[in-house]
Amino acid sequence: MKLSEIKKHLSTLTEIKFELPDGSFVPQHFHITEVGQITKHFIDCGGTERHEKKVNFQLWEAGDFDHRLAPQKLTNIIALSEKKLGIEDAEIEVEYQSDTIGKYNLGFNGKNFLLLSTQTNCLAQDKCGIPSEKIKVKMSDLSKTSGCSPDGNCC
Repeated sequence: MKLSEIKKHLSTLTEIKFELPDGSFVPQHFHITEVGQITKHFIDCGGTERHEKKVNFQLWEAGDFDHRLAPQKLTNIIALSEKKLGIEDAEIEVEYQSDTIGKYNLGFNGKNFLLLSTQTNCLAQDKCGIPSEKIKVKMSDLSKTSGCSPDGNCC
């Protein structure tokens, strides 16, 4: 989700809820302690230089159980960040504390914001020898190359 999209969704909400990938929710007394733009300049394992920009939100919770962040307040924080930092309309990455700092993509289901799991990936698979598709192998063909058969008790 891009920054422009969250602003649009916030204008329709009366409360903000973040749903984790397991279906549980970030406690409603969360704070957004940072809004910023992260620029990553790197070289992938294939030697290609890359640039990436994301808008970053950091969610945090403290013992102030009565705290609630209203949609208009978050809209104001975003506007201030755009003005002061020159934040672009980029994809949003959300940081939230679990066993370590988790990084999530952001989605929306019409009612709640969804923290979507992210995965690492090789950006140069064509240069690393990673096949683009899984190789399909028939189990019967394995016995021809390995010397084992399904009933041979060699595995």
